[in-house]
Amino acid sequence: MAADERPEPDTEAGPGPEMGEVGPSVEAVFRERGLLLAALVRRFGDLDLAEEVASEAIEAALVHWPAGGVPPKPGAWLMTTARRKAVDRLRRDRTYAARLAVLQVEADRAGPAPSADAGDGDGELPDERLQLFFTCAHPALPAEDRVALTLRCLAGLTTPEVARAFLLPPATMAKRIVRAKNKIRQARIPFRVPAADELPERLPGVLQVIYSIFTEGYAASAGPDLQRLDLAEEAIRLARILRRLLPREREVAGLLGLMLLVHARRAARVGGDGALVLLGDQDRGRWDRTMIEEGRGLVVVALTGGPPGLYGVQAAIAALHDEAADVATTDWPQIVALYDVLLALAPSPVVALNRAVAVAMRDGAEAGLALLDELAGEPRLRGYHPYRTARAGLLERLGRHREAAEAYREALATAGTEPERAHLRRRLHSCESATPG
Repeated sequence: MAADERPEPDTEAGPGPEMGEVGPSVEAVFRERGLLLAALVRRFGDLDLAEEVASEAIEAALVHWPAGGVPPKPGAWLMTTARRKAVDRLRRDRTYAARLAVLQVEADRAGPAPSADAGDGDGELPDERLQLFFTCAHPALPAEDRVALTLRCLAGLTTPEVARAFLLPPATMAKRIVRAKNKIRQARIPFRVPAADELPERLPGVLQVIYSIFTEGYAASAGPDLQRLDLAEEAIRLARILRRLLPREREVAGLLGLMLLVHARRAARVGGDGALVLLGDQDRGRWDRTMIEEGRGLVVVALTGGPPGLYGVQAAIAALHDEAADVATTDWPQIVALYDVLLALAPSPVVALNRAVAVAMRDGAEAGLALLDELAGEPRLRGYHPYRTARAGLLERLGRHREAAEAYREALATAGTEPERAHLRRRLHSCESATPG
């Protein structure tokens, strides 16, 4: 299961501040945990050590900041605290220090790492976190383990959020992340930025990580809000860096285009009360037309000069949605055809789910429902509420309100955000009201 396989839920489916400011500032620090980790890993070459001292630094902040206020530069405060804790630990543990020394020698033999402030046009990676994304995309690790480790440790997603990206139970994902960290330790994989000729091999995993960050921002796993715009915008920022560095990589263009075309709808996806607004009900006048035009241009780049790629095809689908005046005039036959291509490129139950929804829009609810029912035994869709939501919606369209109500209840049991749950409760109430006796 690729981490970027996600349906489009919209298709049916100085002095310190006052005490009251501490909370939001601390939340912002948590969001930047990945940046702190990346800097620590590059400094000490050990992921476990970096994670431990980063956590200790954040714990120290939670103790000191409420009393003394947030420092003017909270990131620098955290880094200084974490580095001191790491040095103290290494002084106490000679075995640990010796192992890190071996790692450092191996990294030095491999060549100096690029500077984190390298320019965009010299082939080096100018963003420290992006450097570590490529580092963790080491071919000695299984592909999905690389992505899982990067998402959890450097991208800052929680284990349940990473698990959802792979349609796996959190416990299974936790084991996978531990396995990847153990492999790095046992194989003595150095934390260094790969050479230029190694980047193409590692690029697909990095693109997958960036898109997974975006999808968690576009449709959050849990919490009071439907969207986490900070994550979505960070993913777009990273993709723009890659686009400048690798202008000939069509899939980089495809990924950036896809994210722009989807993110262009952000303002219309949530009502004034924070409620979810489905695609068919959105005010398309609120869509970001500048972003859409940029995205459409990138689709052309992604689909020109060779066979279509995973992100280029998805971007083309998103472009068809954005170009249409409304749901009724959307080119559903072309969208179904593009999903056929996507299924050939990356077969998965989520792509099949998306295709079934598109078929329902093209051929009618009965046709779409028949395809969804074929996916009923797919284990990776168990507990995946978009599947139950899509099925409930089609049943409701067919007037099968009792069955639709049951499907909405199943979806409600696993939906993560409050806006999604509120939407499902409304649909459930409507179906129950329409059910006789």
